Amino acid sequence: MIPANPQPSTANRPRVGIPWRTSHEETNQITDKLQYYLAAVTAAEGQPVPVSLELSPNEFAARLKDLDAFVLPGAPADVNPALYHAPRHVKTHDADPKREKTDFAILDHAFASAKPVLAICYGCQSLNVCLGGTLYQDIASELHTSLEHSKEGLPPGAADPIHPARIAPGGEIARLAAISGLAKNDGGFDVQINTSHHQSVRDLGHGLRIAAVAPDGVIEAVEHEPHEHWVVGVQWHPERMAGDALAAALFRALVGATRAAAAYR
Repeated sequence: MIPANPQPSTANRPRVGIPWRTSHEETNQITDKLQYYLAAVTAAEGQPVPVSLELSPNEFAARLKDLDAFVLPGAPADVNPALYHAPRHVKTHDADPKREKTDFAILDHAFASAKPVLAICYGCQSLNVCLGGTLYQDIASELHTSLEHSKEGLPPGAADPIHPARIAPGGEIARLAAISGLAKNDGGFDVQINTSHHQSVRDLGHGLRIAAVAPDGVIEAVEHEPHEHWVVGVQWHPERMAGDALAAALFRALVGATRAAAAYR
């Protein structure tokens, strides 16, 4: 079982809240996927703090106040399409209302207090919907792309598919790609990313800009503007890309932005 409030290894590590991926995983203490996020934050010299989906309003408010930044992880659920005023697609997975409520409350708090956010896969979709955006509910059937984005149909335990993505110039992810040594001769950045999602951003939420796209046009990353508030969403899974320079840089940048934001609070 993961302790609700793990002790930091050093006194000055920023406390990064990570909600449980699903109600089912929390109830049954299934931590194999959650551990990737905890390890990635720890490696970036942050202190990961799991956030329960079962807290009372008072407990939840107290927990958020005690945290410095957030990672919104992936999940097998899909965001309820009613939240972005769309009919449900036949291939849309069941929603997890407790995870949705937790993500939206975290984002409201993070924007109100200028706390950094790294939103990953489902978390990126949740971020977009929270800011008024919409989603493609099933990439394969709605966009008719031949590029593999989902692990659906692959055997259990299969490795994530890999495909390229083009990072848009300007913005935080382009900066991180540059310092990771990924610049191309034309000044752009082409990266290889893992993928495990069947939904993606359609219409951008308020204040978001496209930060990376796949060759088929699927949005792979978004960033919030203005840049004074560090909010980045990626559709891939950097927590599962051990040894990847850009993946590690994303978590280090989150922790770095958290230290910088704390200095102004």
